[in-house]
Amino acid sequence: MDIAETIDIAGYELSLEPMTVEDIPRLHELSVAVSWPHRADDWAMVIGLGHGWVARDQIGRVFGSAMWFPFSDSVASIGMVITSPRLQENGAGGWLMRRVLAETQGRARVLNATKEAFRLYVSLGFKTLAAVHQMNGVVTSVPEFPATARTMRDADRAAVLRLDTDAMGVARPEVMAALLAVSQGMVIERDGQIVGFALLRQFGRGWVIGPIVAESEADAMALCGPFIAAHQGQFMRVDTRETDGPFRDFLTAAGIEAYDTVQRMSLEPLPEPVGPARTFGLVNQALG
Repeated sequence: MDIAETIDIAGYELSLEPMTVEDIPRLHELSVAVSWPHRADDWAMVIGLGHGWVARDQIGRVFGSAMWFPFSDSVASIGMVITSPRLQENGAGGWLMRRVLAETQGRARVLNATKEAFRLYVSLGFKTLAAVHQMNGVVTSVPEFPATARTMRDADRAAVLRLDTDAMGVARPEVMAALLAVSQGMVIERDGQIVGFALLRQFGRGWVIGPIVAESEADAMALCGPFIAAHQGQFMRVDTRETDGPFRDFLTAAGIEAYDTVQRMSLEPLPEPVGPARTFGLVNQALG
């Protein structure tokens, strides 16, 4: 795929350049401009885990971004696709995406599409899989939850990695290593086996719980309950594919309410999850 290195859009001459940590202040400005909650630290984490491109003008301003994250040699997640509001609908997003698609050729590609970008991804051949619901808000109460989870220990790490791989259908060891370094964890253990886990870390306006991997909605509530109880009065977020049911009701009762919806999409068939546990909460919309 032949991708132009420079392009004129809406009177701006833009060049396509690799994303680096030096871009974080400008990337933060870009995400703020489209009302994304990412802090500079959140940008630093994704840059450390993925490969990115920026659309830069002649005086160094960043007008767009796109990233991809290798889960394995066969799967990549695409995210952090942002264009400045003044350039939306002018082709900058498609230009950046074509570069990312060229780099990820040969992998199964998955992303979570915002309403603004949905038409672009459809035009590139992506197919809709499921809705992802962004739940967030200030924790106002602590609904009842099963007291079956315990704090994660270092000895649980290998089992947590296996569970995440089974629930995703693909291993993502670099992502999980980065998360475990900055997260608190809860696990559910039955008959000597770890059967569920959840991680909590700082993100955006407060805290995010994710990933959440569990065998049932009751287990998902048990894993999240201690985190919610410890953070009353604080902002918390969960991205879930659950459309309704006890887990969604539990979050809503805590003050973590439906805020927005994106669409999970893929360009190729994705590996199927294995085992009884499934993903109740994402890491974030970029990393799945």
